[in-house]
Formats: sequence, C-alpha cells, structure tokens
Amino acid sequence: NLLNNGIPDKYSLSQNYPNPFNPSTKINYEIKSSGFVSLKVFDLLGKEVAQLVNEKQNAGSYAVDFNSTEFSLPSGIYFYTLNAGEFKETRKMVLVK
Repeated sequence: NLLNNGIPDKYSLSQNYPNPFNPSTKINYEIKSSGFVSLKVFDLLGKEVAQLVNEKQNAGSYAVDFNSTEFSLPSGIYFYTLNAGEFKETRKMVLVK
C-alpha cells in the first residue's frame, strides 16, 4: 500500500510493529526512486519462508502487512530483508504464539 505521494529522500526499512507479534505485523519501508523491490522473510537458518513484495514499485512510502498464519510459520525469530536498487537492509522480528 502506497502511504503518500511525497518522495522520500532515501531508502529505509522500518522495524515491524508490533514486535513481538501474533499472528500479524506491519512492515513500513521507503524507496527514493522507482525500480524493482523485493521484501522477503527468512527463518534463522536463512531459508526463505515468505515473499511479501517482488515487483517494480514507484518511489514512495509503503506499508506491508505480514500475516504469519498464511505461511504456517511456527513461533521463533525471523528476519526480513528489503532489496531495492543498491539498497539492502535486514531487520529481526519475533513471532510469539
């Protein structure tokens, strides 16, 4: 979901909220120029468990809802990684059931 029309001056990936979460959480990010964007979730072993965004997006601020029940994920620590252009950032989130 595109949040507003203002163009961010940088790339950023925010900490999910709430965290810890059950069963769903929101992840916000900003991209400063249009291009291919991927937002993926990995488990502690580095295995990809969910693909939330995988498409070309215009510059802007976005919010993605991540619902762990859709992916049948157990409680534990997960990492989510945003890739956009040259930007790459990973953050940690905790699923508690």
